[in-house]
Amino acid sequence: MKKIGAIILSTVLTAVLASGCGNNTENSGNSASGGNAAGDTIKIGADLELTGGQASFGDSASKGAKLAVQQINEAGGILGKQLELVVADNASKSEEATQVAQKLITTDKVVTIIGASTSTNTLGIVPVATEKEIPLVAVGATNPKVTVDERTGNVNEWIFRAAFIDPFQGQVMANFALDSLQAKTAVIYTDTSSDYSKGLQKFFEETFKAKGGEVLSQESYQQKDSDFKAVLTRIKAANPDVIYLPGYYEEVGKILKQAREMGITAPFLGGDGWDSPQLAEIAGAEALNDTYMSNHYSPEDTATEVTSFVDAYKAANGGAVPDGMAALGYDALKLVADAISRAGEADPAKIKDALAATKDLQLATGKITLNETHDPVKAAVVLKFVDGKQTFETKVNP
Repeated sequence: MKKIGAIILSTVLTAVLASGCGNNTENSGNSASGGNAAGDTIKIGADLELTGGQASFGDSASKGAKLAVQQINEAGGILGKQLELVVADNASKSEEATQVAQKLITTDKVVTIIGASTSTNTLGIVPVATEKEIPLVAVGATNPKVTVDERTGNVNEWIFRAAFIDPFQGQVMANFALDSLQAKTAVIYTDTSSDYSKGLQKFFEETFKAKGGEVLSQESYQQKDSDFKAVLTRIKAANPDVIYLPGYYEEVGKILKQAREMGITAPFLGGDGWDSPQLAEIAGAEALNDTYMSNHYSPEDTATEVTSFVDAYKAANGGAVPDGMAALGYDALKLVADAISRAGEADPAKIKDALAATKDLQLATGKITLNETHDPVKAAVVLKFVDGKQTFETKVNP
């Protein structure tokens, strides 16, 4: 009897310990824990960069998604059920994003996933979502091969996105350099370790050259580099009208700081990867003067959908102004919620079909229609930095 009692006690303790173990996963949302699509909640996974080199992106996207869940649940939920957001950290690494996706699907039993914030990390999720037949709505991934298989040219059936894609973003900034800044020459400085950066470089270059601009040189760096002076010396000697710097805020901030210290005064242009409060902290406000970035929205936009989102986000986050990734996290969750509602049930296959049929859905970053490649058709904005702060420059329609 003592042996039997010991076995029972050991089994109970093991079960208790197992139930308390997690893998950097955090539940959030106004719902009871432990629910799923068959119970009183609908579980949605969030595979995001909460630590590592792109942590600012994931943090913002998570806050935006949580706000959307809060609003939906306070309004009664979807299909009579509350949403439960299961947020997990991919540590800003593609291989971690893959493992997180597997856990969200097999252990947490989510019916769909939003994330990641970057193209490279999202590409780590795509094979898992496809194999498990779970819809994925990428938050900030802009590389075309996220939704279209570059080997076959076929659309990835289970993959969608909230962000516009690199061809549009690259074209926007090339046209802005030529038309608004009257640039005739450019140097492109690319992060060769980033699918995102290489995609923007390609489409900026194609548009800039096609419209008569001259690319004087192409330079490269990699994530986690910290000393850029040798390359910046070559760029200074080339004396371009503009410098296109498609990359993420951590390295961009260091490059801008060192460039201005070396006396490079040419305007720098970049993409939505610049969009982080930490950029001004790293570069310094003065170094950011005469720099421009493309983005998905501006908090200064007076459109009703923007002002209502900004006000709600500020109220939920101590007055903080939402950046572009916060808006995209919010929109990705709203895209999923709208699809579940139209699907009539939280079935992954039906959610996928409903996502593909999304048309004229008004969200924080604009009115969205998903096209035949599951990419949103919507406007972009160009922002100018003035004394370290983003200011609205112009809006560009597709």
